[in-house]
Parts: sequence; structure tokens; C-alpha cells
Amino acid sequence: MIIKEAVFSGSSQQISQKPKEKLPEFAFIGRSNVGKSSLINYLCNRNGLAKTSSTPGKTLTVNHFKINSSWYLVDLPGYGYASVSKKGRERINRIIEDYIMNSEEMVLLFVLLDSRHDIQKNDLEFLMKLGENGIPFSIIFTKSDKLGQNALKEKIESNSNFLLQYWEELPETFVTSSEKKQGREEILDYIETILKSL
Repeated sequence: MIIKEAVFSGSSQQISQKPKEKLPEFAFIGRSNVGKSSLINYLCNRNGLAKTSSTPGKTLTVNHFKINSSWYLVDLPGYGYASVSKKGRERINRIIEDYIMNSEEMVLLFVLLDSRHDIQKNDLEFLMKLGENGIPFSIIFTKSDKLGQNALKEKIESNSNFLLQYWEELPETFVTSSEKKQGREEILDYIETILKSL
């Protein structure tokens, strides 16, 4: 898939505020500082489309970007911010939950995991919740450029084996680096395949 056009279509904090035009939605979510905004900018080939920040918790709204006038890329707030107050975390979780549980147009949720680290408790809790609620998701391991090839392979293997303790099989999994320009074609081709099947 070639992205010819990526247009910001609005921010919302509840499902009723979503863009009025109904198109298939592919949403992206991850823990703080997982590289979500960088990945979205890289996928769309547009620096500054999604706002990147070293301050966790910058995305406090659900942001819709219309791609090629045919589908939405949805940037969700991240989860698991240690530096955000309990009240702030609850608010973010409500926004996330409202979208994931109630958006009829969401086709797939991409969950981003930092390839350098073991799967964290809040990652696992989030993934388990998706499984319990039958939410379709794929996994994207980000920041693959930060590890050597062997270390990366070992880390992804150990994280995959860890998840296989809870799932019989893993969903579609991708490895990306916004720095080294890795994984873009695979993700976009996967989205295109799903769009064709709808």
C-alpha cells in the first residue's frame, strides 16, 4: 500500500465525538515512550503528523487520521504512565476503554511493545483484557534498531514464548524501527489485505 494522503480528521475523548464519516479504523496503542508517534509518522511518511514528545502522556485524546480517503489510522492515548496522577490515569483508561469497546468501525488494534524490554505487567494485563473481550489485535515490536541482531531475535523470541503461556497462538506480529526504516511495508500490506477482505 502506498499512502498518498494522510489528513488529520479530529480528536475526541468519547465515542460520540468521532469523525462523522464512517470508515474502517486501524488503531495504535502502547505504553508510554514506546515510539507510537514516531511509528505513525513513519507509516504515513509525514514528520509531525502525530506529535512526538519525550514527556509521557502527551496524547490525551483519540486522534483520527484519514488515509487515502478510505480508512482511518487512529492514535490512542498510551497506558501505564507512572508519572501521571491516579485520577489522570483513570481518565486516560476511560478514554481508551470507551473507544476500544464501543467503536464499531475499529477493525484491528495494533499493540506496540518495546523490543528492548521484557513484557511489562501492564502490557500483559492490557493484552489479557483484549483477549477476554474478543478484541482483534496484532503486536508491533518497536525500536528494533536499539539492539544488535542476535539480542533482538532472542528478546522477541523470549517475549513471544512468554505470551504463548497465555495464548495458544500469537496474533500477527511485526518488528519495526522508525530510525532504520523497518517494518513499514509489512504493516501497510497487512492493513491493505484486511481492507480488501472487508
